Amino acid sequence: MDNLFRKDALIYHSKGRPGKIEVIPTKPYSTQRDLSLAYSPGVADPCLEIEKNPDDVYKYTAKGNLVAVISNGTAVLGLGDIGADASKPVMEGKGLLFKIFADIDVFDIEIGEKDIDKFVDTVVAIAPTFGGINLEDIKAPECFEIEDRIKEALDIPVMHDDQHGTAIITAAGLLNSLEMTGKKIEELKIVVNGAGASAISCMKLYMALGVKKENIVMLDSRGVLHKDRKDLNAIKKEFVTERDVKTLDEAIKGADMFLGLSVGGVLKKELLISMAKNPVVFALANPVPEIGYEEAIGTRDDLIMATGRSDFPNQINNVLGFPFIFRGALDVRASTINDEMKLAASKALAELAKEPVPEEVNIAYHEKNLKFGNEYIIPKPTDPRLITHIAPAVARAAMDSGVAREPIEDWDAYREELNKRLGISNPLMRQIKGRAKRELQRVVFGEAEDYNMLKAAEIVLNEKTAIPILLGNVDNINSIIKEHSLELDGVEILDPRADALENKRKEFAELLFRKRQRKGVTLKTAHDLLIHRNYFAPMLVETGYADAMISGLTRNYPSTIKPALDVIGKKEGKSLVSGMYIINTKRGPYFFADCTVNKNPSAEDLVEITLQTKYAVEQFRIQPRIAFVSYSNFGSNRGNIPNKQREAIAYLHENFPEMIVDGEMQANVAVNQEILEKNFPFSKLFGGAANTLIFPYLTAGNIAYKLLQELADVEVIGPILNGLNKSVHVLPIGSTVTEIVNMVMIAALDGQCVHRRNKGEDCT
Repeated sequence: MDNLFRKDALIYHSKGRPGKIEVIPTKPYSTQRDLSLAYSPGVADPCLEIEKNPDDVYKYTAKGNLVAVISNGTAVLGLGDIGADASKPVMEGKGLLFKIFADIDVFDIEIGEKDIDKFVDTVVAIAPTFGGINLEDIKAPECFEIEDRIKEALDIPVMHDDQHGTAIITAAGLLNSLEMTGKKIEELKIVVNGAGASAISCMKLYMALGVKKENIVMLDSRGVLHKDRKDLNAIKKEFVTERDVKTLDEAIKGADMFLGLSVGGVLKKELLISMAKNPVVFALANPVPEIGYEEAIGTRDDLIMATGRSDFPNQINNVLGFPFIFRGALDVRASTINDEMKLAASKALAELAKEPVPEEVNIAYHEKNLKFGNEYIIPKPTDPRLITHIAPAVARAAMDSGVAREPIEDWDAYREELNKRLGISNPLMRQIKGRAKRELQRVVFGEAEDYNMLKAAEIVLNEKTAIPILLGNVDNINSIIKEHSLELDGVEILDPRADALENKRKEFAELLFRKRQRKGVTLKTAHDLLIHRNYFAPMLVETGYADAMISGLTRNYPSTIKPALDVIGKKEGKSLVSGMYIINTKRGPYFFADCTVNKNPSAEDLVEITLQTKYAVEQFRIQPRIAFVSYSNFGSNRGNIPNKQREAIAYLHENFPEMIVDGEMQANVAVNQEILEKNFPFSKLFGGAANTLIFPYLTAGNIAYKLLQELADVEVIGPILNGLNKSVHVLPIGSTVTEIVNMVMIAALDGQCVHRRNKGEDCT
């Protein structure tokens, strides 16, 4: 789907607010006093403090968490010298990665200057703004001199990631490869195909690990860097060999390692066969490696291989390094990024690969149990532990090597701070997506005559998270597909009104009549209802034609949920259906119930809502910590609401003593562990804040989630219907494509759980 991906990439960058990053104030600014403090006259006081003590710039400004991503556009990705303007999307993307992986703020700066002296002078002149500088996509050999001169001129962390990122990640893979093969690093014979910035940096770092220079043979596009060549620049001359080899064919015989940073297809099978026993091949050309993964492992079964691609094991991805290296460097106010810090990052990565892998990583990569071995020598980019392993290792190395100006004393507190920065991180949707992919569910899109629904269907089809079934007028749907060039070939489209489905409508009508004949529904009424999508869709799920459905994009909530209740009904033994929202925050996910269905639940209803919500949260493999929220704290106020909440809590404590649930309590107490433990040490929530909030009535819950959705930096997912016998979920009117995609994944996971429940299996 290359054409689709290119089209979506352009839409992604241009739709709405152009670009990928923005500046957000971190202090209040709503009143005149706020503005006076932020600017004139209040800003004068920190200015004067910084004048007296320049280090106070880290105390009073954002400098300590601000990195410049700087390029002149001379070596952008695989696109070459495309210029400073054209490099900006890449630099913005780098800024986005810094933020989401390490909570580092970024200004991207594109400098229209190729002259080394002018470029260096420009960077040095603007450096007081920043706590660190990430140089990016600057061509070799100029990049070596540029980095060296800027590092020499400045006392903040500076790194050209194109040089060092690949070196740091591959060094981790190399360390673990050596451990598995039992080879000694000082005896390792390495062939490097490619002699650019990454290749040079890799070899320098490998030599710092113990590789012998005489055991390295490096090639550029003209062959081996040999002592007899007269066309080599000063950088390449550092890696000339005296061995009597001129070609890759000659150099690779008996080699222990091949590092490819060149072009696809240059490592032929016969060359791979000529390598030493237990060879290591890092074929990093993208998108086509120097040798294909399947071809390589089919040629040698003693091979350890890595590529730059995410669809094969052992992806060498720079995002495993740079966010966390700068995080550690900034947090100790390092004056540079030195070899000790780079090696510390490599070793931390290597060690992390030997530890048990979190389930969310297994799920994201469709693995049952990733473990250290030939196909797992480096961690995956989605591993949430990267920040707490690499950043502290880099920070400690900075301290040990004498370049840290603000040493860390409490390492446990530091790791906790790192976790809080990212809310570690938001693995929930990654987990749900991965689980949805494991067992594809057929999901009915109940209102497919809408662009957003069809675009969402295209995405879930492309990403293989569900099998869409589209409901609506076939001509209308195909017209929208054609108008927007959507790629939905082969997707089933069903029109409940079509003559071709008359037999299916009759079958469904008879089933609905049997279900509702004593509740005022005649056979004719049932047949008439089945021309409506909101009845036809749940009937597809009820009869097993589909596994789940979503609807509600263009209809009010009751008109969507009532047909589902009529057709599918509540789970056996359940007295009601309830609605839950996921509120994704930097602190992690919170679960709100009931915000959509039950207007004024009784104490008995609150018990049932709580049990349903607990089960739903456990389906996401999260332990629910449940608080009943109110205006009262443990009896501090009397009234109908706190009284019924206390009644429900008493029942739950007596009948479900293992549940972590308590209340009634005010919302701030529920989510603030410090307040809770200081004032209410007797609570069953002692030891951690609540992540699941039960509201006393619909108005409170509905207002709460909608205010958060509009006013806070959160992602709201829902409503998730709990208590129905099968997977039916209702979209809010006007949902975005992303919101629909999220709900499809929720519905798909719920569909899986329905199947497991029917087989007597646990889905939690």
